[in-house]
Amino acid sequence: MTTFASDKQVAERFGVARTTVWRWVNSVPHFPKPIALTPGCTRWRLDELEAWERARVAK
Repeated sequence: MTTFASDKQVAERFGVARTTVWRWVNSVPHFPKPIALTPGCTRWRLDELEAWERARVAK
């Protein structure tokens, strides 16, 4: 089962503002792209966020 996170949850996870999360989508290399589940409901796959975190730590 795939787990999803909202922009608010992603922001809390990384200790940043929600606007920063959206800025990262366009400016941070390899930051996971959100998925539009329905109109007005955009989420990130938790497994993709975790993989991005691991890749950052490995550098």
